[in-house]
Amino acid sequence: MKNKSILFFLFLGFFVQAQEKAFINRKEVIRIETELASDKMEGRATFSPGIELASKFIEAEFKKINLSYFDNLTNYRQEFDVKGKAANNVIGILPGKSKPNEYVIFSAHYDHLGMEKEGIDKIYNGANDDASGTTAVIALAKYFKELDKNERTIIFVAFTGEEIGGFGSKFFSAKMDPSKVVAMFNIEMIGTESKWGKNSAYITGFEKTDFGTILQKNLKGTTFNFYQDPYPEQQLFYRSDNARLAAQGVPAHTISTSKMDVELNYHKLSDEVSTLDLDNMTEIIKAIAISSQSIISGEDTPSRVKK
Repeated sequence: MKNKSILFFLFLGFFVQAQEKAFINRKEVIRIETELASDKMEGRATFSPGIELASKFIEAEFKKINLSYFDNLTNYRQEFDVKGKAANNVIGILPGKSKPNEYVIFSAHYDHLGMEKEGIDKIYNGANDDASGTTAVIALAKYFKELDKNERTIIFVAFTGEEIGGFGSKFFSAKMDPSKVVAMFNIEMIGTESKWGKNSAYITGFEKTDFGTILQKNLKGTTFNFYQDPYPEQQLFYRSDNARLAAQGVPAHTISTSKMDVELNYHKLSDEVSTLDLDNMTEIIKAIAISSQSIISGEDTPSRVKK
């Protein structure tokens, strides 16, 4: 009996360790965010040397995590042309264990506005827009790789060209079969507090599916809340990288905290890491990780957007 008890507690210890292995690391969030929004990225304008550096950084992170390549690609780049100029999204996947042909997407755009031609501070660092979302995608990729419980395939994608017309997400969406996409978590500007304060975010198009209801159900017992988009007049559901798949019926929503009516640093040179609440941002990423798990496991399937 004593030996059985010892074996039970050893098993329990290993089980707890496996559960604790996957977590959202604040230091990693800060490291990734700081790198993406650094001056050496030169504002990450599409087609620029700066966005090439950003692409290589994201690719290196995906490689460290050991994500698989998407579709028939031989690396993490999904390349395409925009008006004769080369551009690329960065994509990695975790193949689903039992439902490999059902996809859950985590996305953000890694491009920003680039640089002014002159001035003391001439770099649009884009720390909130959208290095914060891209940081979340990388952190979530690491989390779900370590958790190792995804029954559905998870696609992690950093889009280019959002600021000049959403070209990256348009190209990506055109390559997807929308009937296979179960949900899309597009993460856009989560580095500042929402209008409700800390531990909160809003979901664009909340009322169009039960996606948000599922997420909130999974957060029962926590202090975090997802709310409906408080800026319906701005039509945010149709303005970000989720829009193309949402138009095809996919429960594709954007998660954000940006106070769009009073966001002081939006599309300004002052959008720098020093203006972000990195502790709160880390908690938001944790909330996304927890709230999405029943969708990733196959337990929940959000309703579709009515066409």
